Amino acid sequence: MGRRFSSVRARTTLGATAVVAVALVAAGLAVVLLLRANLGGQADLSAEVAAREVASQLATGTPYRSLDLPDGDEHPVQVVDEHGRVRAASEDLEAIGGTGSPGVRPGPSPTGGDIDDDSGSDDDDPGRGEVSDDGPRFSTGSATVDGRTADYRFAAVEATSPANETVTVYAGADLAAARDAVGTVTRAMLAGLPLLLAVVAGVTWLVTRRALRPVEAVRAELAEITAAGDLARRVPVPDSRDEIAGLATTTNATLAALEDSVARQRGFVADASHELRSPIASLRTQLEVAAAHPELLDVEGLAEDVVRLQDLAADLLLLARIDAGDRAPERPVALGRLVQDELDRRAPGDRLPVQASIKGDPHVMGVPGRLARVIGNLLDNAQRHADGAVRLTLREEAGTAVVIVADDGPGVPPADRERIFERFVRLDDARSRDEGGAGLGLAIARDLVTAHGGTLTVGEAPGGGALFEVRLPVTTSGAGGP
Repeated sequence: MGRRFSSVRARTTLGATAVVAVALVAAGLAVVLLLRANLGGQADLSAEVAAREVASQLATGTPYRSLDLPDGDEHPVQVVDEHGRVRAASEDLEAIGGTGSPGVRPGPSPTGGDIDDDSGSDDDDPGRGEVSDDGPRFSTGSATVDGRTADYRFAAVEATSPANETVTVYAGADLAAARDAVGTVTRAMLAGLPLLLAVVAGVTWLVTRRALRPVEAVRAELAEITAAGDLARRVPVPDSRDEIAGLATTTNATLAALEDSVARQRGFVADASHELRSPIASLRTQLEVAAAHPELLDVEGLAEDVVRLQDLAADLLLLARIDAGDRAPERPVALGRLVQDELDRRAPGDRLPVQASIKGDPHVMGVPGRLARVIGNLLDNAQRHADGAVRLTLREEAGTAVVIVADDGPGVPPADRERIFERFVRLDDARSRDEGGAGLGLAIARDLVTAHGGTLTVGEAPGGGALFEVRLPVTTSGAGGP
């Protein structure tokens, strides 16, 4: 159960429901507050209109007993003079409180209720026969009319009669309707909120389930591929062209790359075991012969086989490190100095002298030992196939260091110019292991150049033969040693 509620679908549903709940509560609270403020403003306006209507009658000299007062239930009215005496009141008005005015009958002024005084000083009485132009004073209180007590919003307006008597008119507006409306809206929102949240949760759950269905299909297929070990299978790609389709496409590309890598690894192991079998069998044969006939022991042949086996093991180990992504720390390398040092090191053992043309000393980022290995492998290949000349050229062009190794041998047919960089590949005229080696030199050279961000290609030399071209990006950092 815990795992079910920790799923993406459950978390999405809970999150969406929580967000909608917060939004609805905030919106509902805003609606209630706005409704309450609007209805309160309407009550203030209604009370003010009733108070000013009575004040206008007083300002025109209408006697108190002749005032046309509104209905007491809807708008209770009370007229108080400057001495706090009640001069007139609505019919059936029994008690009034919370306005700061005295009761219906003359008596001391009661307390209670907050009065919002927007009229300024009480000493600013209106002129004779006039109603105060200042805003009324508002307060919330209660009134008892014909035995029923209710809450009202009161407005207090001053007026001066033609006889120069200033009175204050208190008129109220019933708050029951406004409060009932706010309560009704509040209860409706509280009742509808759970239902709406249930609908949101259900819709989110179903939509998320539908959206994640392709992900579940990808997961199930990957589980089956893992269990079966069949890397040739692929996960289904939905037609939605969305992020999930992109995930499935990328997963299939990863499976394809993994399948290719495993296939190359298996081929590499098979070829390596085949290549190792011959020198090991040769060593065993020579040792068995030497054990039976010591006088026939060929020490020089044994040494050559051991060296060949050692070189092959070193090449296989280097290829394994390259495949594993092993990268030694790189630094700026002076390529001209490195090439010259490699030429000097191998000059005594070369079959043919190398005609070198080193123009400049471009610097590249790399591992000196592995870059020297690239140059050495290309020169070994040229020495093996050249008839009478091996040429090496180094130059810099357009931010790229270019190393060219050419020979005047038979060259490489166009159809084989990519195949020769595959591992354990030897062309027909180099099938002899004594001449052609194990077929790893060019493969190692290309892998090392690629690891340094460069390219290695083969073409035809101007005078015939093979031409190998290495291109490496030149670094702008400071010079480093070889």
